[in-house]
Amino acid sequence: MTPSSSFRPVVEGREAAGVARGLSAEPIDMAGMLAGAHHPGAGAVVLFSGEVRDNNRGRPVSFLEYEAYRPLAEKMIGEILAEAKSRWVLQTAVAQHRTGIVAVGDTAVVVITASAHRGEAYAANRYIIDRIKHEAPIWKCEHYADGTHEWGNNCNCHAVTGDVSKHIYESEG
Repeated sequence: MTPSSSFRPVVEGREAAGVARGLSAEPIDMAGMLAGAHHPGAGAVVLFSGEVRDNNRGRPVSFLEYEAYRPLAEKMIGEILAEAKSRWVLQTAVAQHRTGIVAVGDTAVVVITASAHRGEAYAANRYIIDRIKHEAPIWKCEHYADGTHEWGNNCNCHAVTGDVSKHIYESEG
């Protein structure tokens, strides 16, 4: 049997499509990441893309700005990916988060997981994005249309839940 034309073998020791896991000041090459995520042992590839929306909590958003403590953030993202690989049988687990200014409609973060079955790929993907948003030292500044801005953690669940230790995803089914 011949592999499909979309198959790009994953090279041991390098990330999908040559993209380093962690942080990028440049726009994320989602297509390149996805092309490198295919694996002959994977029946499921799950891609999560976090996009910048034009509003937050009823306020018009102009753009976001991300800052990170790079050495620790990249180390933590690597550890999160390794933990996901040890918890689920994954052929691929990659993640990349933007830093700097990210426009409305642009991609702020991508997580791709691949496994034999979709349940593992979905569960691992959710685990990775939730941990990155809640644990990695990445800070987000929302710039609003009225000229004001607000810095916070990468996750602002506390603004909705009223509790810094309770996240929106914990109450979802």
